[in-house]
Amino acid sequence: MAQKKKAVVLGVGAEKGLGAAASRRFAREGYHVLVAGRTEAKIAQVADTIRGAGGAATPVVVDGTKEDEVIALWDRAMAEDADGAPVDLAVFNMGNNAAVDIREMTARHFEESWRVGCFAGFLFGREAVRRLAPLGRGTVIFTGASGSLRGRPRFAAFNATKGGLRLLVQSLAREFGPQGLHIAHAIIDGGIEGERLMSRMPDRKEKAGPDGLLDIDAIADSYWHLHTQHRSAWTHEIDLRPYKEPF
Repeated sequence: MAQKKKAVVLGVGAEKGLGAAASRRFAREGYHVLVAGRTEAKIAQVADTIRGAGGAATPVVVDGTKEDEVIALWDRAMAEDADGAPVDLAVFNMGNNAAVDIREMTARHFEESWRVGCFAGFLFGREAVRRLAPLGRGTVIFTGASGSLRGRPRFAAFNATKGGLRLLVQSLAREFGPQGLHIAHAIIDGGIEGERLMSRMPDRKEKAGPDGLLDIDAIADSYWHLHTQHRSAWTHEIDLRPYKEPF
């Protein structure tokens, strides 16, 4: 029996979130998923759900802003061990989004936003290409946002973070795409129907109407599609939004 390949998703939180949905989607396709995030209880719950559905998953506590922890995650992902064969599918899904008047914004807030959403992406992407480029294969997907493309009032830190991540990913794709790595950037252009948004704005779904928010499983389907594309027709950047979202 062929050994399962591993997938790694960094930035997994609540079960009703994009990181968890991507983890479940990959597990359904036969991958052993390394479910990586900062909160042990949350990633353990996601891994338990996957295993309960007959899939394979291991929770891994990782602070993506810490270089040694990201290196250790990739060491584990590339090992041929009891979890499976070395990874060939990876997702970076970290980020934070807070509205703050720039006149009241602290330097610490701005730096922390950048560290979580951009610097951590650098660490994850650097380790990905270090490990996968010599093999000439693999898919690495980075989650972007509306802020990747345009600035909004009160979101200066988030916009700068996501804009920087987008350019980082473009650089990686242009250098390592010709070496066989499919590096993609997904712009999530709208509200996600997940725990984070619903806890902050419980009436948002009702106001948006049917299918007015992005469904996490539908986004995960698009991530899987990116991974399965033939290399003669790769997508580098995809933008996903509800049918009624203006753009």
